[in-house]
Amino acid sequence: MALRPVHVNVKAQDSSAIGRFWAEALGWSAFHAGTTTYVGPGSELVWPDPAVLGIDVVPVPEPKSRTKNRVHLDLASKSPAHQAELVARLRALGATPVDVGQGDVPWTVLADPEGNEFCVLEPREVYRDTGPVAAVVVDCADPRAMARFWGGATDWTPHEVTDDQAGLRSSKGVGPYIEFLRVPGTKTVPDRVHLDLLPYPGDDKEAEAARLRALGATDLDLGQGDVPWTCLEDPEGHEFCVLALS
Repeated sequence: MALRPVHVNVKAQDSSAIGRFWAEALGWSAFHAGTTTYVGPGSELVWPDPAVLGIDVVPVPEPKSRTKNRVHLDLASKSPAHQAELVARLRALGATPVDVGQGDVPWTVLADPEGNEFCVLEPREVYRDTGPVAAVVVDCADPRAMARFWGGATDWTPHEVTDDQAGLRSSKGVGPYIEFLRVPGTKTVPDRVHLDLLPYPGDDKEAEAARLRALGATDLDLGQGDVPWTCLEDPEGHEFCVLALS
């Protein structure tokens, strides 16, 4: 039994506008399903995508707090010129530079039009085949423990696990990484960005949720009521959802 990460969930006051921003930023398409906006590659909706993590933008009434998100996207670039062109294009789309204390670094930190931080990385060989999203980065206190939990929760493979950073990637060797980066501080506000996981056909969602609790996850009540998905927190309090197979 294992779960597969299927998309990054982003909360937004104007989900249509933020969906359009991310579609144009990544060169993907925005698909409207009910109240949410799903962003994925191709001109037709494919979900779950076999290679990438899409972005599901969900409408909420609250604006983002000034607190830095504990989960963000890193975007890949192919060359220094491509990095500069990408930053310029993103700023033209409405992204703004932000200072999260990064200092003098080779990547550029931006925020989408509602303030969700993300990074445009300098060219790195490790991300040459990930597609436009290099990694989903999770701030944490213990990368090794996070790699153990998420490696047990999913069928993704650990990469370069150290005290300061750990990564997971699909066992198929496609798509972005999920990376856990050691940072000071703890969670102070609800997550604005989180991962959604999906069981494989034939697996039971409730059994998977029980397995995650045994690994250290805890139940989370966000006032979601009677919904077909299960809301949980990992051992460091990062929110995530286990979705139901449709």
